[in-house]
Amino acid sequence: MAELCAHLDQVDMSVEPSSTEGCSECLKIGGKWVHLRECMECGEVGCCDNSPNQHATKHNHATGHPVIRSLEPGEDWFWCYVDQVAFRLEGD
Repeated sequence: MAELCAHLDQVDMSVEPSSTEGCSECLKIGGKWVHLRECMECGEVGCCDNSPNQHATKHNHATGHPVIRSLEPGEDWFWCYVDQVAFRLEGD
């Protein structure tokens, strides 16, 4: 995965996840998720695009926050919606 994201200045590694139980919005509506993603600007935890409600992408569309990361155990990748690129950060 190449690092070609022009939005690294919006990645806040100190942001706290909005939920440790699952997708914040799915938990509110009793929905189900497949994988979890965390917004790297505000910490919102949403479900991936393979999930029925696709809350991570909906959060991006509603807020414009460009970068998410996988919250899946053993995964260390990020995704930039704007640049459509997956990447890893050195030191992670």
